[in-house]
Amino acid sequence: MGSIYRFATPSSLLLLFLLLGTAFEPSFAALVKQQPLVLKYHNGALLKGKITVNLIWYGQFTPTQRSIIVDFIQSLSSAASALPSAASWWRTTAKYKGGAATLVVGKQVLVENYSLGKSLKNVHIAALASKGGLLNAVNIVLTAKDVVVDGFCMSRCGTHGSTPGKNRVPYAWVGNSETQCPGQCAWPFHQPIYGPQTPPLVAPNGDIGVDGMVINLATVLAGAVTNPFNNGYFQGPAVAPLEAVSACPGMFGSGSYPGYPGQVLVDKVTGASYNAHGVNGRKYLLPAMWDPQTSACSTLV
Repeated sequence: MGSIYRFATPSSLLLLFLLLGTAFEPSFAALVKQQPLVLKYHNGALLKGKITVNLIWYGQFTPTQRSIIVDFIQSLSSAASALPSAASWWRTTAKYKGGAATLVVGKQVLVENYSLGKSLKNVHIAALASKGGLLNAVNIVLTAKDVVVDGFCMSRCGTHGSTPGKNRVPYAWVGNSETQCPGQCAWPFHQPIYGPQTPPLVAPNGDIGVDGMVINLATVLAGAVTNPFNNGYFQGPAVAPLEAVSACPGMFGSGSYPGYPGQVLVDKVTGASYNAHGVNGRKYLLPAMWDPQTSACSTLV
């Protein structure tokens, strides 16, 4: 089996900070001098150019849920959206060595009969990922809300890795946390398990689980292109790296601090919170990403 890089997505890292008692008040946070954040480049290959994103849907997803995810991936390489846009967020990855990665949605595989059961291990995720393409591709496994995955909700909301062998293929997994751990993997659309119990934000597409999946999918996609084979950009140990987005936990807008996502945009009609426009009139809430030009975590608003 290939490498699986375990990392804590921003939501799960946020919980760690809260458990450690680092829920800073804004006045205190302003007094803390921010140190430059450095993700070291380890001289490995990155994903650049045209990259096909193949989707493997495991379990029951509605057509509306699938369209939210598909529109998000298409939004990352679309120039048609208003600013701030998902595409402008994704362009930060072009600042990493080697230039831009343009994502296109490839084939979609529906595995609605739970052929591997409803409790999956890493080997099952790798097997499902193999149903995608093999050339210039990232294969994404998406598990439904009633599917339990090893480590899900305990130490991770998603992962990425690569297949073994000479021609390694990057893949990733993200689960729907709606009924299992929305306070961990769908924050800030649900109150956190620990820490300040501030009112949750309204999900921009009306689906706490899938809007949370978008945040975690953004995290693993950014990690997959900037650290696809565990020798790209990251900080810390290779077995548990902090990557382009996972190094910036809990940040969605200006003024964010642990427990507070920051100032984001609000839809005047629905009251939903977002910071990025997408295709087909979509709105998304996307996490901060590390900018190699400024050595800092950057938000869209």
